[in-house]
Amino acid sequence: MPSTAPVAYVLQLADNALVLGQRNAEWCGHGPALEEDIALANNSLDLIGQARMLYSLAAPMVDAAASEDHLAYWRDPEAFRNYTLLELPHHGPLAPNARQARDFATTIVRNFLFSNLMVGVWAQLQNAADAQLAAIAAKAIKETRYHLRHAHDWVVRMGDGTDTSHARAQAALDHLMPYTQEFWTHCVAEQAAMDAGMGLDLAALHGPWQAQLADTLAQAQLQLSPVQGFVSGGKNGSHSEHLCYLLQEMQSLARAHPQAVW
Repeated sequence: MPSTAPVAYVLQLADNALVLGQRNAEWCGHGPALEEDIALANNSLDLIGQARMLYSLAAPMVDAAASEDHLAYWRDPEAFRNYTLLELPHHGPLAPNARQARDFATTIVRNFLFSNLMVGVWAQLQNAADAQLAAIAAKAIKETRYHLRHAHDWVVRMGDGTDTSHARAQAALDHLMPYTQEFWTHCVAEQAAMDAGMGLDLAALHGPWQAQLADTLAQAQLQLSPVQGFVSGGKNGSHSEHLCYLLQEMQSLARAHPQAVW
């Protein structure tokens, strides 16, 4: 049965999962400990699996000849609708070609901020009018609850740890929090999902997200960073330069061998 979900919103969900999955995959072989190397790789696989399901749902609505691979590998940066937060590199605010070691705190704090949001999103979408999207949400929420628990435990561990780990966690929070303003700004795709009865209600998500954030930061002895000022617009197609670099690497093999069959 054809999906009735708004295709623009399905693509937004898929792009979020794909881009963060690609970012977390960059830790493979570089984790601070073997267990965390594997944990982040599994996190990445979960996100890419979610992206595949969502792209497969969206593909027939985009074009009869489209596929999940087409949507992941053959769209240019301006066509992606992921949050800007998710495309940022694993360190502070430097130019994308600057050399700086990956910062585990930046990765963990980002995973916490995003998975905290997505637990609420998937919980709402389990009740979506579209049965296929609801089924994807029911699977994704189980994985996302684990992602949230993993990130929460590490935020607390770093924040309530040594002076160095605390300072790194606080710096990551200060750097990333302003980008979370994008979560709560409406866009056309999200409005279409609300109008179509997909169960999405950003206003209802805000309170629980803030409550979980406050609880985790209290346990971690971290201070909530100010979030006033510029609001990023990745979900409206206005991205940072970092997405171009990420997609160039991710899409290079498919574009170099467009006729390849794996």
